[in-house]
Amino acid sequence: MSEKKHFHFTGVCGTAMGAVAVAMKQKGFVVTGSDNNVYPPMSDFLRNEGVEITAGYREENLPAGADVIVIGNAISRGNEEAEAALSRRLLYQSLPEVMKEHFLRGKRNYVVSGTHGKTTTSSMLAWLFLSAGRDPGWMIGGLPKNLGRGAHFPDSEFNVLEGDEYDTAFFDKRSKFLHYLPEVAVVNNIEFDHADIYNNLDEIKLTFRRLLNVVPRTGCAIINGDDPNCRDVADNAPCPVRTVGLGEGNDLVIGDVEYEEGRSSFNLGGERYSLRMTGEFNVRNAAMAAAAARFAGLTPDEIRGGLESFDGVARRQELRGEAGGVKVIDDFAHHPTAIKFAVGSLRQRYPGSRLWILFEPRSNTTRRAVFQDDLAAALALADRAVISEIPDLHKFPEDDRLDPDKLAADIAKHGGHGRYILTVDEIVETVAAEAEAGDVVAVLSNGGFGGIHTKLLERLK
Repeated sequence: MSEKKHFHFTGVCGTAMGAVAVAMKQKGFVVTGSDNNVYPPMSDFLRNEGVEITAGYREENLPAGADVIVIGNAISRGNEEAEAALSRRLLYQSLPEVMKEHFLRGKRNYVVSGTHGKTTTSSMLAWLFLSAGRDPGWMIGGLPKNLGRGAHFPDSEFNVLEGDEYDTAFFDKRSKFLHYLPEVAVVNNIEFDHADIYNNLDEIKLTFRRLLNVVPRTGCAIINGDDPNCRDVADNAPCPVRTVGLGEGNDLVIGDVEYEEGRSSFNLGGERYSLRMTGEFNVRNAAMAAAAARFAGLTPDEIRGGLESFDGVARRQELRGEAGGVKVIDDFAHHPTAIKFAVGSLRQRYPGSRLWILFEPRSNTTRRAVFQDDLAAALALADRAVISEIPDLHKFPEDDRLDPDKLAADIAKHGGHGRYILTVDEIVETVAAEAEAGDVVAVLSNGGFGGIHTKLLERLK
C-alpha cells in the first residue's frame, strides 16, 4: 500500500468522486469527505461503506492528519477547503490523478471518447466485458441499466472509462482522459463543444491528438472513419489505428443495417449483431464497442450475447411513461448534432407519430450564441419544438448569449414549428392542451428541467 494513508475528498458526493472514495476505502485507506450536496442515495452509499462525510465546505473539515486532499472537478478557487489546501501547502490531487495511481496503472484501460455517444458506448463495452465474465472496472458518466451504478473498481485486468475532454481540475486544465493510461482509445466523433473551455475546433482536435499520443504501440485507436475530424486527428498517430464506419473505405465496415420496431441489426467484420435500440447513432455506438471488445479478445458469440442483452442507459431515450395516449421520453441530448441523432432515432422508433421536442438550453455551450443557427436547424426536424427559459443567462456577455426568441423564429425559417415558453408550468399546459393521442414528447436536457416529465404525465392524465 502507498505510504499515504488518509485521503480527504472535497466534493465527495459527485458520482465519480463517491465511487472512487468507496473503492479507496475498500483498499484499506482512511477516507473522509465533504460536499455541499449531502443527500441520498450517494450520502447513504458513502456512509454505509464507512466513509465519514461532512456537509458544507470549511477549512476545519480537512483532517489534521490527511495525506492527500482530492479536489473534485466542480471545485473552484474561493472554495474554503481548496484555499486551505493551498495555504497550508498540503498535497492535493485531482480525481483522475488518484484513479491513475491506484486503479489504472498496469491495467488494460479502454477509454471511450468523442463529442457524442461516450456514455452509451462505454456502457455497452463495460457490459460486454461483464456479461462475458471478465469482471471489469468502469467509470461512466451516466447510469447504465445493466450495471446498476456509474462506477465500480474491482481488482480486474480491464477498466472501461468514459473519456471526457473536459478539463481535470482548476489547477490542471488538461483533458481528464489524458490521465487514463489507455491501451485502447475509442473516438466516436469530434465536434466543437465546451465553449467555456475551448476557443475553437482546432483546440479540441489538439487534445484528442494528445490522447492518441499516449496509446502504446501494443494498443489501438479505434476511430469513426466516416468523421473527417477523427481521421485528421488520427493522421500520423504513433499507435495503430483502426477505422470503423458505414463507408467502404473503413477497416471495419458497418453493413446491411436493418431497423425494426425497437431493434437494430448490422454486420461487422463478417459477424451479424443485433441490439434492442434504434437509430444509426446507436448502431455506430454498438459497432465501436464491438470493435473494442474484439481487440480485447472477446469472441463474436460473447459480443452478440452482450449486445442483445444490453438494456441501455438511464436518460438516453428513456420512456418515462404514457398518459392520454401521449408518450413522454427523457433524453440527455443538448448539442445540435445530438439533437439531430435523437430526432432521427425517435422517428425510426415511433414511425408516423407526431414528435414534440421540449428543449432546455442548459450547458455552458448551448446557452451561448455559438450554436444559434445549428440549434434552429436541428430543432426544426421535430414537428413541434418548444424552448424553455435559459438558466443563469446573465452569467454570459450580452453579445454571447443564445437568443431564444430568435431561435424560435429561425426554427420556422427552417420549416419547423418553434415556440419560446418561459416556465415549466406554461410548457406543460401548452403541451397538454395541444398534444393528441399517438404523439411522442421528448424532453431534452442535461439537467432536471424542473421535473417536467412527471408534471406533464400527471397533467396528461
